[in-house]
Amino acid sequence: MSKGSLHSQNIITCIWDFDKTLIPDYMQAPLFEEYNIDQKLFWKETNLLPEYYEKRGQIVSKETCYLNHLLSFIRNGPLKGLNNYKLRQLGQRLLFYPGLPNFFSQLKEHVARKAEYKRANIKLEHYIISTGLGEMIRGSVIAPFVEEIYACELVESIPPPYFTKQLELPIDPGPEISQIGLMVDNTIKTRFLFEINKGSNKIPDINVNAAIPEEERRIPFHNMIYIADGPSDIPAFSVVKRGGGKTYAVYDPENLAEFEQNDHLLQAGRIHGYGPADYTPESSTSKWIHLHLDKICEKIIQRHQDSLNEKISQAPRHIEKPEPYQKTKPDLPNQTELFNN
Repeated sequence: MSKGSLHSQNIITCIWDFDKTLIPDYMQAPLFEEYNIDQKLFWKETNLLPEYYEKRGQIVSKETCYLNHLLSFIRNGPLKGLNNYKLRQLGQRLLFYPGLPNFFSQLKEHVARKAEYKRANIKLEHYIISTGLGEMIRGSVIAPFVEEIYACELVESIPPPYFTKQLELPIDPGPEISQIGLMVDNTIKTRFLFEINKGSNKIPDINVNAAIPEEERRIPFHNMIYIADGPSDIPAFSVVKRGGGKTYAVYDPENLAEFEQNDHLLQAGRIHGYGPADYTPESSTSKWIHLHLDKICEKIIQRHQDSLNEKISQAPRHIEKPEPYQKTKPDLPNQTELFNN
């Protein structure tokens, strides 16, 4: 931390993807089950939509297609009446990988418990950045353990045209999702990484696009660990890794294809390590994350010590008075010794 710095840079963060990273399935599964919608057919149609629009000369993103297809299901009946309150309720049904959500609090306790980390005031924060639905994550058991959640947001009860000119707005017969409020894709995820990095998520006056020196940022990238499930997170992996942070991929232990996919990411230099999506204390994933959290903490302590050494000169000390100088005659050999030599 330099003189007059805005932040002490003693905060570490674990940043998590959600689907296939913290939960085995896509989070929309409980939604489709609740409304008796064929999940496989929904995703098949979603994947076909970019080609469908391309044939009509229109370019759309996959993430926009999935959100618009959800809206189509709401407008046309299958998801009639769906609102954010319902999404949050459905989030309670999400099932997490072994060890969660306790692993999140265990990591925080690990950092808070060590005396040397406590003296340096080191803290750990958890963030989730997902292309899924923010309200479902907020309704899940993991939400209380997370600093902030960045995900897609859906809006209900939108104002009509010229609503600023109307003295009275029409009575809403009942809230229903009708628009996309925020769309998060794998590239937009990197924007939120920079918000966390620069601190604009905590201090609104800081614009995420503002040029801020590295030493003035709230959480430098080298204090981050990014955990996700695979190739779709390559943009985020690249930002964190290039900034000196650590990147880790997880796979379903029962899925060989995901294992091979993560090994390819490691061989390509995209990630620092990979392991099973198992967050119990004995797992290799748990041990890897603990190990690298400790290494980040030790580097923070060392940086603080180096900074202290640079700024604080050696304390003054008493200087002992030297013995008085006495000039003495050299010993001369006697006459006999001279002649004998």
